[in-house]
Amino acid sequence: MARLDPGAASTGSRLDPRTVRRLLDDSSLRPRHALSQNFLADVEVLERILEAAAPSPGDRILEIGPGLGILTGGLLGAGAAVTAVELDSRLAARLGERFGAELQAGRAEGSVDQAPGSLRLIEGDALDQDLVHLVPPPYDVVANLPYHITSPILHALLGEEPRPRRLVLMVQREVAERIAARPGAMSYLSVFVQYHAAARVLFRVSREAFEPAPEVESAVIELEPQNGSGRGRVALDPEQEDDFWRLVQAGFRERRKMLRNVLARQLPVDEPRLQAALESAGIAPDRRPQTLAVEEWIALHRALRP
Repeated sequence: MARLDPGAASTGSRLDPRTVRRLLDDSSLRPRHALSQNFLADVEVLERILEAAAPSPGDRILEIGPGLGILTGGLLGAGAAVTAVELDSRLAARLGERFGAELQAGRAEGSVDQAPGSLRLIEGDALDQDLVHLVPPPYDVVANLPYHITSPILHALLGEEPRPRRLVLMVQREVAERIAARPGAMSYLSVFVQYHAAARVLFRVSREAFEPAPEVESAVIELEPQNGSGRGRVALDPEQEDDFWRLVQAGFRERRKMLRNVLARQLPVDEPRLQAALESAGIAPDRRPQTLAVEEWIALHRALRP
């Protein structure tokens, strides 16, 4: 993969917070806190994201929240065919100015046979888009996600087919650690993501890598969807999945309580049947929800089904 030209992101100066700050001032683009607008300003972090994403010429990539286009430029420079969704009309206008040729190429080729190094820009809220149908499969997702929409975006991308082939995402560090948590620190989000994908934290990103600096640290995570059937599992059918998620949600409504108590309160299941299901699944009744691995939730779900 070709390395990014650090000056390509802005005015010919090395990418750093001062450069990004000057760009924002020159363009009258005051960052909007309500939209989680903290712009990447560290070229080394950018290159590590691109190295992890490993875009190749012609790869279809969905980017959510391209902002100033710093990551977008790196993806296009590697020859990827990028579809970017940007909510802020000011930033969308600037992206249109900066990537005019790439946008023209994207329009010329159409949505299915998008040319390598071309760009499709969708102005609007990513939460209003049918994300899994914006880009023909196979496709990857590479994005610096706005932190306040991380969870609903993950549900949209992983909750139905066609899922991305791979996701490389910058998110809030605490959320990244929650997503990739091991039994003992699991949450509903952990179970949801790990049911659908193998998850790992690639590296942390300091606050100083952004302009303006956010209040929290960030991390880059990698997700490799496995359609619920990875690690020797048999995928549940859609009707079973609905019941499965109701079970998991019920458990995490009182995540620090013992399973035998919380599930008895949250589910329409009598205590003898619940005790028998826990025993059948090999789960001690005094376990807490956050200690269960995905496979254990699946085993409990099967034991509870008629």
